[in-house]
Amino acid sequence: MSRIIRTFGVQQTCSTDKATSLATTQKWIEQASQEGADLIVLQELHATDYFCQTQEPSKFDLAESLDGPTAQFLSEQAKKANAVIVGSIFERRTAGIYHNTALVFDRDGSLAGFYRKMHIPDDPGFYEKYYFTPGDLDGYQPIQTSIGKLGVMVCWDQWYPEGARLMALKGAEILIYPTAIGWDSTDTQDEQTRQKDAWIGVQRGHSIANNLPVIAINRVGHEPDPSGQSTGIHFWGHSFITGQQGEYLDLADHQEACLVRAEIDLDRTEQVRRIWPYFRDRRIDAYNGLQSRFLD
Repeated sequence: MSRIIRTFGVQQTCSTDKATSLATTQKWIEQASQEGADLIVLQELHATDYFCQTQEPSKFDLAESLDGPTAQFLSEQAKKANAVIVGSIFERRTAGIYHNTALVFDRDGSLAGFYRKMHIPDDPGFYEKYYFTPGDLDGYQPIQTSIGKLGVMVCWDQWYPEGARLMALKGAEILIYPTAIGWDSTDTQDEQTRQKDAWIGVQRGHSIANNLPVIAINRVGHEPDPSGQSTGIHFWGHSFITGQQGEYLDLADHQEACLVRAEIDLDRTEQVRRIWPYFRDRRIDAYNGLQSRFLD
């Protein structure tokens, strides 16, 4: 028996206006639904521009509750599409505590679960520590849906093998990374290529090391720096889906808004793990140092 999941990812441009961004998202969701989607994955912070390029107090007004307008929109879209949807919000938990949060809605529009981004970057153009409190939902917990257990993480989390491994150990059947990552225009072409290839490579590594499909959905297009201190970010797209051995099932380019699509056979993980038994051969008695910041 095979459990085939018809999977779609939405690689789109975003606007400073939520209504505009969500209207674009709805168009892509409707197209995916028409093609028989079981699972639709949206990119990180898809309802707004990537506001973390600057540290601006007024941007906190963009935050919403877990049942706010964007969540309600995603719930409605999941029900209409009869598909599981992985979306994203800037979450206002309470005054002074905000999160970068992925929401998972099941086919009936119910909230299956949510994940708060664990690793928060702080780099020029990516001032996320100013806005987001790190997640505190008991580590890495897969979210059970009608199509399977989803290991949802967010962007900067994708560079850390520990999160992927823990999701796999807890039974995740797919690793999912909504993303917002792009180039600094001052980097050379060679450096831009190295960064993009590293981004793809580390996630394909998670796929291979855990024998799990990976879905990584990035935004696309140029977004200016509101402060004018830089030339902004060119989000490099290249959204992709891999199978259980890291093989590409679909790969987008870096310029166009589009859908990436693949049929994922969840039961293939069993077959691959019989051939590549990493989980059997793990030396769980020898990994104590992984909970240390640094080992002298």
